[in-house]
Amino acid sequence: MGYTARAVVTRETGQLPVVETITVDDPKAGEVTIKLAACGVCHSDLSATNGTIGLPPPLVLGHEGAGTIVAVGSGVTEFAVGDSVVSSYITMCGRCRYCATGRPELCDLASKAMFTLPDGTVRTHDAAGKPLNVFTGCGVMAEYATLHTGNVVKLDPRGASMECCALISCGVVTGWGAACNTAKVRAGSICVVFGAGGVGLNALQGCAMSGATQVVAVDKSDDKLALAKLFGATHTLNPDTVEDVVKALKKLTGGGADYAFECVGYGAVVAQAYGCLRKGGMAVVVGVAKANDTTTIRTNSLTFEEKTLTGSNLGGARPREDFPRLLGLYQAGRLKLDELITRRYSIEEAPQAFDDLANGRNARGMIVF
Repeated sequence: MGYTARAVVTRETGQLPVVETITVDDPKAGEVTIKLAACGVCHSDLSATNGTIGLPPPLVLGHEGAGTIVAVGSGVTEFAVGDSVVSSYITMCGRCRYCATGRPELCDLASKAMFTLPDGTVRTHDAAGKPLNVFTGCGVMAEYATLHTGNVVKLDPRGASMECCALISCGVVTGWGAACNTAKVRAGSICVVFGAGGVGLNALQGCAMSGATQVVAVDKSDDKLALAKLFGATHTLNPDTVEDVVKALKKLTGGGADYAFECVGYGAVVAQAYGCLRKGGMAVVVGVAKANDTTTIRTNSLTFEEKTLTGSNLGGARPREDFPRLLGLYQAGRLKLDELITRRYSIEEAPQAFDDLANGRNARGMIVF
């Protein structure tokens, strides 16, 4: 039977996505179909359109979605029609060594679901009946989407909008988790966050919630730096106003940061994040760089200064634990979500949403169905 849906599709690398009518098949074994209520427009989606993340078009975009289950496939017992859920761009098998040791963001199954469902097929087709790939096994920038249950997390909104729930599933957990899960920021520390977009703002939140006494936001947009103060930044720096970013940050922090978070996706900025650390500091790479991008650091600083350079994927999250945890923090008034949404779009306005994102106009754009 299936479903007809309007969806955001990238068909040509380097071009804005288009909105078209697609068909979404009913769920097979171990799958569910979701009617989407909201989907965030994430920088990773933009990266899939410009070639930074090299996935084959045509590709249904979207991985930061929230909605309601309308159908379940055979063998599905943990979800039911009517459940409120969010998508997770990490497919979790629950059985591999990474899932078993509490690191599902590295699940072996996820690498098999970068542009299809885990079985290598898709449930999406264009008007001509040709298959459409789906971004990270999700493809939730559409009115309906069929996902493997390993990409779905149940939430109890309890007064929270579905827009806020959608944000949790990527932008919030990626930034907040980089600070709270990956770095485990210690109270009283000094933190620097490069990039004050949707992810960077949540890294700032994570640092502030962890008790950091100085939190510096670095961004070329003065508007974003102003917003950063709302999310916990105690100081801001526009790199265009100084000759040497690393020297300026070391002066501002009184000798260097304990933690630095790169939320931009450029090797040169990673080097700045590492360079602004004091001895024993940790730099966490959160942004997604192009496959051929590289970072150069002074090797002996790893030995003599005991610095750490590491990465963070989905904020080192355990989605089925951390997503409800973050929603609970919001419901308790301790986590900002509504303030992240700078503009809402209809599905037909999706190309404009991507243009706004590419030009740095939003902290987070949100498509509302």
